[in-house]
Amino acid sequence: MRPQDLIEKKRDRGELSPEEIAFLIKGYTRDEIPDYQMSAFLMAGFLNGMSPSETAALLHEMLHSGTVLTHDDIPEPKVDKHSTGGVGDKTSLVLGPVAAACGLCVPMISGRALAHTGGTLDKLESIPGFRTNLELSEFRAVLKKCGLGLIGQTKEIAPADRKIYALRDLTATVPFKPFIVASILSKKIAEGCEGLVLDVKFGNGAFMKNLADGRELAILLKDAATRLGKKVIALLTNMNQPLGQWVGNAVETQEAIDVLKGNLQGDFAELSIELSAQMLIAGGVDTSIEAARNKVISAITSGKGLEKFRDCIRLQGGDPRVLDRPDILPKANHSAIIGAERSGFVTAVATDEIGRIVMDWGGGRRRVEDLIDHSVGLQ
Repeated sequence: MRPQDLIEKKRDRGELSPEEIAFLIKGYTRDEIPDYQMSAFLMAGFLNGMSPSETAALLHEMLHSGTVLTHDDIPEPKVDKHSTGGVGDKTSLVLGPVAAACGLCVPMISGRALAHTGGTLDKLESIPGFRTNLELSEFRAVLKKCGLGLIGQTKEIAPADRKIYALRDLTATVPFKPFIVASILSKKIAEGCEGLVLDVKFGNGAFMKNLADGRELAILLKDAATRLGKKVIALLTNMNQPLGQWVGNAVETQEAIDVLKGNLQGDFAELSIELSAQMLIAGGVDTSIEAARNKVISAITSGKGLEKFRDCIRLQGGDPRVLDRPDILPKANHSAIIGAERSGFVTAVATDEIGRIVMDWGGGRRRVEDLIDHSVGLQ
């Protein structure tokens, strides 16, 4: 096979066989196929669509391009959550510690900022010293000690997705459902989870701009993960305005800490509680959603969730004093209040533009090699 022949086939709306998909993904992962040819394939697929068979083959190749973890030595149910990307979405920093405090093991492999949406890893790295680049042996040790590990993709976990993930961002092919399904599930299944809660966002701040597209993606994700033997719960959540009060890495981290300290007002706290409760259902800790919500709220108000986060920060090399001293987080050198020109009511928010403003200030990336300024943010 030759890459250009398969690109041509996809360009002309042909359907690639599993063997042809495998040739492309394995070749790109081994650096035998250059970025420009993979970029052409991504755009051809984006413009002409991919069949369920092609999507399944893509997921299989990306999942098995590296190590698939198991955690048989940890007795607690292994459950994770994934968001399809939003503005101001820092729920992982709350629900990970809370779910672990409620009796789950949470092996969470997260991503970085993608297009206008923020990344969990970038928020965590605003905590001085926090390491998201643990080796797998270190990741397993952290999980065994505190039931929560928060890392990025290692070179062993879905390396094909690791390479393609960055290329999708730079080629404007992020909001394509087959790529999203393969990317999300290759990482989440490879990390060793048994249950998965999906936060599928729709609206002008999400990659899925309307409810119908969000529902279609949720169904695709749930069906694909269920076929692979996972317990899956999918929620559709509105992203027509930023989640919570802050957008930016350090400021969102502080907002998450405030929720763990018991500030349960607003949409961010509400969603964090709901997702955490659904994780307990997915892990079989509770069968009643009301009982699960009560258990989650108790874990927050008792301080158990905050202490679980403290343990995780310490074990991953971060400074746990950050939970008590907000001044440890990066702070912007300048700030300004911009007032409205006239009185009235906000009727709509350009959520994606807010995300892009923070990205342009340095809170996200235009290029893979760009450095993050953790201090910038908007309220």
